Order: sequence, then structure tokens, then C-alpha cells
Amino acid sequence: MRTLVLNAGYEPLAVVSFRRALVLVMNDKATVIEHVEDDPVHGPCRVYDRPAVIILTRYVRLPGARRVPVTRRGVLRRDGFHCAYCGGSAGTIDHVMPRSRGGSDSWENLVACCQRCNNTKGNRTPQEMSWTLRFAPHPPHGAHWSVRGTERADPCWEPYLALAA
Repeated sequence: MRTLVLNAGYEPLAVVSFRRALVLVMNDKATVIEHVEDDPVHGPCRVYDRPAVIILTRYVRLPGARRVPVTRRGVLRRDGFHCAYCGGSAGTIDHVMPRSRGGSDSWENLVACCQRCNNTKGNRTPQEMSWTLRFAPHPPHGAHWSVRGTERADPCWEPYLALAA
């Protein structure tokens, strides 16, 4: 079972195992907001409720934590696994401005692309091919991109994740 960790300002930080969450609560570093009632944890001296959502007692400042790293999987997921040129099913990624011409590995320069379009485009820009992008590539945003592990969100987390969006 996984536990959502909220910063002291109620912004989602991470998703951790219930054991890690229980250690934070036992060391007075966090407080339980929601717990699972039907499955307690039995300790040597006490019985603890399994935490579902905890909040840290002190604010943790994370500079740059809102930047989402660029990954192949992330680009495909952002574009919905659809080719940016033809709209077909995408399995590869393409640099809009080719790397050989100074294109970077950034959210604004990478798009999902099908194998056929990727091979046809090769080392050229979409303008040279007289192609247009179906959408403008941009960095992803939203709580499900900034909080690791929330892809399989527990239903009780939804009100807390909505605060960060």
C-alpha cells in the first residue's frame, strides 16, 4: 500500500510506502490525515492505523522540484502516444529541430512520432518537409507530473492532488 505525502502547505510531495510513512509519523515528522481502518499494523507495544495520507509538520523547500525531467516515456505520455505529424500511433520520439543542427533534448523540441514519419523526416525540419505539427510541444504540467507515483492514485488522494493542480 502506498501513502501520499503532503508538504506543510498541503502540496503533494511524493508517494511512499506505508512503512516509510509510519516511520515519519512515529518520529513526529508527520501527522496522519487519512488512514485505512480495516488493515492496522501491529507493533510490539501498540497497534497503528495504516496511513493513506500524511502531512509533514515542517515545510520542506524543494528548489526546482516542479521541473519534470525529459524522458522518452514522458514525451510519449504527454502526446497521448499519437504522432505529432500524422496523428497515427506513435512508438518513437522525434527532435523537431534535429540534434545535428543544434536541437536540444527539451520538452519544447521533442514530440511523439510514428516510425514512418520519423524515417521520412530524417535530419530535416518540419518546415523543410512542408509539414506542420498537430500541436505545439510544451512542458507537462499538473499534479500527476510533479508528484512521483501518483499515476495509480488512490481515490482518497483526489482532494489533496486537486489542491496542487
